[in-house]
Amino acid sequence: MVHIRLALALAVLALAMPAAQAACYVVYGPDQQVVYRAQHPPVDMSRPLHETLPRVAPGGSMVFSLDNFGCELTVNRLPLKASAKAPARGARKNQRKAAAAGAAS
Repeated sequence: MVHIRLALALAVLALAMPAAQAACYVVYGPDQQVVYRAQHPPVDMSRPLHETLPRVAPGGSMVFSLDNFGCELTVNRLPLKASAKAPARGARKNQRKAAAAGAAS
């Protein structure tokens, strides 16, 4: 009878404990510096990473594991700016005109 009560008490305690999040997500920027580290994913994990990660960290990479060692201190330096931005619409045409005008002089 004592064993049953002990087993029941342990079962109640196990159910009452909060579930531990067993994951760590780390995003490295293009320069291999940590730009995100947390126990929650920075992107929608139901989508393929090649679709979602470039929106958050262009040129970056993400590593995740079931171990949360090192994730106690959260790092969040997102969103990153793309290092090589595409020229604005029409800017390339203006650059060509300026180069042609400079060559003609």
